[in-house]
Amino acid sequence: MKWLRRLAAWVAVLVVLVAAAGWFYAGRVLPQTDGTLSIAGPHAEIRIERDGLGIPTIKAASIDDAMFGLGFVHAQDRLWQLETHRRIGSGRLAEAFGEAALDNDKFLRALGVKRTAAVQWANASPDAKAVITAYTAGINAYVNGAMKARPPEFVVLGLQPEPWTPQDSMAWLTMMAWDLGGNWTSEMLRMRLALRLPVNRIDELMPPYPGDKPLIGTDYAALFRELKVDARLGQQALNFAPESGVEGIGSNNWVLNGSHSDTGHPLLANDPHLKLSVPALWYFVRIEAPGLKVAGASMPALPGVVLGQNENVAWGFTNTGPDVQDLYIERIKPDDPTQYQTPEGWARFDTFDEVIKVKGKPDVTMTARATRHGPVISDAGRVAEGVIGPALKPTYALAMRWTALDPDPGTLDATIGFNRAKSVAEFIAASAKYVAPMQNMVVADRAGHIGEVSAGRVPLRKAENDLRGQVPSPGWDARYDWAGSLDATLTPREVDPARGWIATANQRIHPADYPHYITNEWAAPYRMQRIEQMLTAKPTHSLDSLHEMQADVLSLATRRLLPFLKKAKSPRPLAAAAQAELANFDGTMDADRAAPLIFWAWARNLTQSVFADEIGEALWARAGRSFRDALEGVLERNDGWWCDDKTTVAVETCEQQIDAAFTQALDELQAAQGDDVPAWQWGRAHIARSEHRPFSHVKRLAKWFELRTPVGGDTYTLNVSRVSLSPDRTTGELYLDEHGPSLRALYDLADLSKSRFMHSSGQSGILFSPLYRSFVEHWAKVEYVPVWSGVAQHTLVLSPAR
Repeated sequence: MKWLRRLAAWVAVLVVLVAAAGWFYAGRVLPQTDGTLSIAGPHAEIRIERDGLGIPTIKAASIDDAMFGLGFVHAQDRLWQLETHRRIGSGRLAEAFGEAALDNDKFLRALGVKRTAAVQWANASPDAKAVITAYTAGINAYVNGAMKARPPEFVVLGLQPEPWTPQDSMAWLTMMAWDLGGNWTSEMLRMRLALRLPVNRIDELMPPYPGDKPLIGTDYAALFRELKVDARLGQQALNFAPESGVEGIGSNNWVLNGSHSDTGHPLLANDPHLKLSVPALWYFVRIEAPGLKVAGASMPALPGVVLGQNENVAWGFTNTGPDVQDLYIERIKPDDPTQYQTPEGWARFDTFDEVIKVKGKPDVTMTARATRHGPVISDAGRVAEGVIGPALKPTYALAMRWTALDPDPGTLDATIGFNRAKSVAEFIAASAKYVAPMQNMVVADRAGHIGEVSAGRVPLRKAENDLRGQVPSPGWDARYDWAGSLDATLTPREVDPARGWIATANQRIHPADYPHYITNEWAAPYRMQRIEQMLTAKPTHSLDSLHEMQADVLSLATRRLLPFLKKAKSPRPLAAAAQAELANFDGTMDADRAAPLIFWAWARNLTQSVFADEIGEALWARAGRSFRDALEGVLERNDGWWCDDKTTVAVETCEQQIDAAFTQALDELQAAQGDDVPAWQWGRAHIARSEHRPFSHVKRLAKWFELRTPVGGDTYTLNVSRVSLSPDRTTGELYLDEHGPSLRALYDLADLSKSRFMHSSGQSGILFSPLYRSFVEHWAKVEYVPVWSGVAQHTLVLSPAR
């Protein structure tokens, strides 16, 4: 028995030692926030004053030192986030995460983001180089001179932080443009649908914006048959590319002049809808330096404030969703695969040898290619049978032309201008340098002016281009080449309109007679319609009423389909109770109600029943769309062709499909939430999940690192919470919300101390910090913290090392 007592004693000692080591590590990994640090890099003393929420105020004697301080605090609180941003932009994920990330790296190397970043950095303006150089120095100063312990992700994965470079920042600018632009996936979808359906049916499945006609008059399905294109063309790019252009990624913003404000001065609201992550994409900061006093949402990897307010102006963005990506089918020379066809004859591919390091495996080499249009994205991923034709002798490759890969950068110059702008006019002038991602920018100044400018580079397509960038085009035909870009002063804009307010919600942002083509894939106008309803419902507004708007969960899209559901019949015993829940349901998507859950379960099952048989299960699983606009058209036309299930002998009607989907929804929800229909809750299924890279994909770690909270709303409410209709790849869950208001902000131009904001996680990206998840509950409740009036609770002084 003595040996048992000795063993127990040793185990107890070991537990104490492990606990002590953990406590010691947790203390060292958190950043120093008080005292003085002697650090190499700054030209003068920098004060970093943090309030109780972890929001720093950086006070510096120069703008360069302020950017140094910003880089320093980003590294202190978000070092792992910076690491993931760097690895995504460089195509170096497999080096950290192993072979599972190899195909993602192959796509990123094929796309050439880091190669482009090097060219853009070489072409950057002196102002842009100065702020990025200072910002880069701040990150590296923390890692090299102040970090006491690596964040836990580095420890678990056995990684060491590497020096940040200016090219890493340039690459992340491009990746943000990728995240917000996805026209290429629509082109791919149309091409693949054209191999199964006639063009008129594709126009019904992907209908134009309300009131518009289909953009293409050409039978592109016949074109692809003539070229003998098949569905493998570009499939590997779709499989392995980072997510982009996700339906539901949008934003809301609106601005009112003093005649509609209880203060007599403008009010401005903004909530960008992006992928929810932990830590959040945004990091709140206040910056004070000679000629610069600005506060708002910064983005780790980039210098400056992206969205916010200075002493004179406030601004907010929504995504324009322009058509700035075109795909080209490049014909490969049959007897020489190093060449492709151009209008002038055969030309050689530009080639780039890439070496990809893979954790635990030998290095992988690949040759990336580019044509006169841009990178060959079909070079990505594993290809068993080549792109088209035999593996050793493919017929076509797929190249991408994209404004964000242009060699002349300007977005960062515009950001610098926004931070310093003193008026609406100055802000709009600065926007002329902005390239990508194209954004609808609302702005207000303290003089009472309001404005909007849709800023970004827009390609011009030739009049003879009959495909209009809607599908992949023959790369050897010059009529499909771009003809330059639209003059930056001609993009949509307005200043001080007579109605006294401006709003955008990813809807069509120009009148029908606007002479230039931006896109035909605007978001459905439901959110914009709701904004207009609420703005015009009262003569004047306050920040509190704007808060009510940001919290609004009335879905006008749900109202449109609700009459069909309320008529649905089912033999299931729970049908009567479900219809009783729907009887007084007006489309308000409250988290604690059953009706929103019943509606979405019905809509999901009905959409799949109506469309999956025509487009095929494989394409359905990868489509990335809700097809809500198509479903609306089918039900309102009572379109039997779509409602008939082509996999059965019988001919199904739309009424039968509506009833069957109701029965399927009841079975699904009974299995998930039980027999008590009034106790069903939308929020039990509709969970906002902030993903952690990479530990959300590791079951044992996900519960510690990722953030979850129930939410109301849906894809079409002002308080957006995009409804995922496909089962989660990791957990199998339905109806998760992974895209929503990554940031909410309300700005008062009369009294800056009343401006407020909130993001979706917490200021810290370090798991052991109390600030890791400190905003989540407030975010879910649509609550805010002050933009400006934080009281310093911690002060760290960075003193230049001699």
